[in-house]
Amino acid sequence: MKRIIGLLLFTASLLSSDLLLQIDKNLQPGSSETYKKLINIEPDGSKKEFLLYQAKSGTDKMVSSFLKPVSEKGRNTLRLGENMWLYMPSVGRPIRITSMQSVVGGVFNNSDIMRVDFSSEYNLVKEKTDKATYVLELKAKNDTIAYDKLLMIVDKKTTTPTQIECYSSTGMLIKTLYYKNIKDFGSGIVRPSVIETKSPFYKGYKSIMIYGKITPKKFAAETFTIDNINKVNDLRR
Repeated sequence: MKRIIGLLLFTASLLSSDLLLQIDKNLQPGSSETYKKLINIEPDGSKKEFLLYQAKSGTDKMVSSFLKPVSEKGRNTLRLGENMWLYMPSVGRPIRITSMQSVVGGVFNNSDIMRVDFSSEYNLVKEKTDKATYVLELKAKNDTIAYDKLLMIVDKKTTTPTQIECYSSTGMLIKTLYYKNIKDFGSGIVRPSVIETKSPFYKGYKSIMIYGKITPKKFAAETFTIDNINKVNDLRR
């Protein structure tokens, strides 16, 4: 009897793990390039917009390059696991940054902007389900990750998130992410094209992330190195 119970628990755990992997796969292929727009909206209604090019490889590597506005062009970022760097032409060398900082200001932090796979950062510790959704509780694998806990609502039809609540280690709600506007990007990628976020720490502020293009693409290993952080824009050629 104990062996049967143990087998059932192991199977349930495996299924949960597979679910998180499927969510990651549906949101973005393991190796791909993306164009996205970031919009920060202030309480007075004023906006600041950024256009980014990003390249992702595996579950924990990403580089980004700012294309617009002109004042930001040439700024690049590199993410390797939880380690992040920012390159600015005016400085001429990479600078270490943290996941909770933001290279664009607004409500999105660096972890949100340079999002890699959830399964690389979190363990699925609790799962509830109804006819239309999964409700997943995710726990950070270590204390270097931006959010200690995520409460993720997932649409069963698309196996993609519709809402994610992000919590600190003390149980405080840091922000809520809203995934909207399902879009077919081609190559089997069907996912929300818009992410909006609000935070109790940023009263009256809102940030929006709009995905314009996601394309599967392979990159050389040296793409994701500090030595090549100033060459991210070359990947577009």
